[in-house]
This record gives sequence, structure tokens and C-alpha cells, in this order.
Amino acid sequence: MSKRTLEVLSRFKEVNLFLCGIVPLIGCLSTVITYKRHERFAGESKYPLKKILASAFDGITSFSIEPIRMISVVGVISFLVSIGILIYSIITNYLGNTITGWTSLACSIWALGRIQLLAIGIIGEYIGKIYNETKEDPKYFIETFIKD
Repeated sequence: MSKRTLEVLSRFKEVNLFLCGIVPLIGCLSTVITYKRHERFAGESKYPLKKILASAFDGITSFSIEPIRMISVVGVISFLVSIGILIYSIITNYLGNTITGWTSLACSIWALGRIQLLAIGIIGEYIGKIYNETKEDPKYFIETFIKD
């Protein structure tokens, strides 16, 4: 890494920097180096699948609130589905094709569960906005100063 890249990286206040995402973000030049990797000479990798998945999760959550937004979308969609199930349950109740108490039980479980999921999604949106505001990442990087 160049000295400039290291200087810019030192401005980030995060404890766990996801370098694969930050380096392109700050505008530093990067390239891909292809090489032929030979089979491991001895031993096994000390980087298990669990660590690889944790790194992928860090990469996804470090730069985006999309996982939180997906919970909101699932909440809205499932709430709409629960309204459809509510309508279906009421129709089957009026047609007399249900067991006593099934309609009220099914409707209450579906409606309350989906309202909770929707509320969690809304709270998650607020938390995502707070997270983005408090990250304290540099808003811009000054490469050179021009004197008058």
C-alpha cells in the first residue's frame, strides 16, 4: 500500500476495517494480480469456513444497511400476505368450512406476528440511519492543496 493510502485509512475511526471495500471507496488505485497457485505443500488451512463467512458478513454489514432494509421489505410483504389470509379466513368462516375458533386464532397470530415484523423493520431503518450518521467516516479526501 502507498503512503497516501495508509494516511487516508488512518482517518477511519472504525475498529474492524473491511479493506476490500474501503480501498476502492477512498479512490486509491488498485489492481488484480493473477498468479498460479500450487497445491499446498504441507498442513491444512488455518482459515476455516466460519472465518470466511464472518468476513463476508462484515463486508456486507460494513457498507450497507440493505440487510436491515430487507427485513423491512419482508415485513411489508408478509403483512400484505397476512391481510390476504385474513380475508380468506373470514370468507371460509362465513361459508362454514372452519373449526370453531380457528378463524380468530389464525387471524390474530398472523396479524400480530406481521405487525411485529413490520415494527422491527421500521426500528431497523432508524437504527440504520443512526449507524450511518455516527460512523464518523471521512466525507471527503483532499489529495492536494492549491495555494493562491
